[in-house]
Amino acid sequence: MGKALRFFCKCATLRGLRFGVYPNSLNSFSLVVGTVIPNLLRGVFVKLALTGCLVSSLCLSNLVQARQNSPTDGAQAVPVAELPAQGRDTFERIHQGGPFAYDKDGVVFGNRERLLPAQKRGYYREYTVKTPGSRDRGTRRIICGGQPKTPDVCYYTADHYASFRRIKP
Repeated sequence: MGKALRFFCKCATLRGLRFGVYPNSLNSFSLVVGTVIPNLLRGVFVKLALTGCLVSSLCLSNLVQARQNSPTDGAQAVPVAELPAQGRDTFERIHQGGPFAYDKDGVVFGNRERLLPAQKRGYYREYTVKTPGSRDRGTRRIICGGQPKTPDVCYYTADHYASFRRIKP
C-alpha cells in the first residue's frame, strides 16, 4: 500500500495538488482520504449542478416567452391599399403568377422565426418587395401561404422577418 500511496501523491503533486507532509507518512494517507478526494468529488458535484441549471434554464426559456402580437391579430392587419406602391405591384404579380423581378421570388419560406402560424414546410412562399434606392433585394417581403396563384393568406414585412402584418385583400 505504501507504493500505491506514493504513486498517488506523486500524481497529485504533478496536477498541482501539493501536500504539506511527506508521502511516506500515514498522515498523507489521511490527507488524501480526508481532504483531496472530497474536494475532487465536490468539484464534480458543482459541475453537475451547474450543468443541470443550464439545461433547465434552456428548457424553461422555450416554454416561457413574452407574448407577441400574432400576425393574425386585427391590429396587425394592413389593407392592400396601404401597402407601398411596390408592395401593391408585388401583391398583384403574386395573384397573376408572375413575372417576378428576382430569381428567389416564390421560393419556400421556412418560418424559422416562428412568427407566422405553424404550417407544413412548403406552405409559405416569399416574394421580394422592391426597395427604392437599394442595391440588393432590401428588407421588404410578402409571404403568402397556400397555392402560389391563389394564396389563402399573405403577410407583409418591412423589416426582414422581424415582424409581420396580415394583408387584407
